[in-house]
Amino acid sequence: MFVPLHDENPLKSIRFQWVTIGIIIANIIVYFFETARLDEVAIAGFAIVPKELFDTSLLPIPTEAVGPAVPERLTLLTYMFFHGDILHLAGNMLFLWVFGDNVEDAMGHIRYLFFYLACGVLGGLLHAWIDPASEIPLIGASGAVAGVIAAYLVLHPRVRVWVLALKAIPLRISAAFALGLWILMQVVMVLIPQVGPVAWWAHIGGLIAGAVLVVFLRRPGVPLFDKGLGAGA
Repeated sequence: MFVPLHDENPLKSIRFQWVTIGIIIANIIVYFFETARLDEVAIAGFAIVPKELFDTSLLPIPTEAVGPAVPERLTLLTYMFFHGDILHLAGNMLFLWVFGDNVEDAMGHIRYLFFYLACGVLGGLLHAWIDPASEIPLIGASGAVAGVIAAYLVLHPRVRVWVLALKAIPLRISAAFALGLWILMQVVMVLIPQVGPVAWWAHIGGLIAGAVLVVFLRRPGVPLFDKGLGAGA
């Protein structure tokens, strides 16, 4: 698998990717807060727990609080700002750093923020819908970031991206190849028996949401699939 390093794709409509940077900073702040102040039980209060999200039979019986928590529906937003460990955080934020700026450029700041949050919500919903009886908490920005990846691929498949292959070899390849391979892996993983803690269906939900929403949220006149880009890009 490839680790993205840099894309050759300058901004065209905005001066700076304020929302992308803001999201990255927010995730970092939340991560340091959760590692310094919260235990696993408390973090679960901000996570999506499918069984609790879809359980409409719960009675409003007072219970002893075990830590900070939010209403179950609101966890569809809060879950995407928490991460299991530093590698989980770093991986998501690296993809967002490399690819988020051009998606923000194509949409504008406000629509891009809505897009990012919507992809995270829809990714979390699909994950919960696939296994509604699950009691395993879901955290992480992967669903939202998957939406950004899908949008970038729809917008800029021909742009060249510098990646690190096998953790050591720098390569300059097309976004279609690098991101297409990443997306293919997500599809393969949902078709085989689940192993490990990765919520692959949240990735799929984010990918679908991103590929659809970018068509409607891009600025007027922004082309899809690098239409009009000269040969040799």
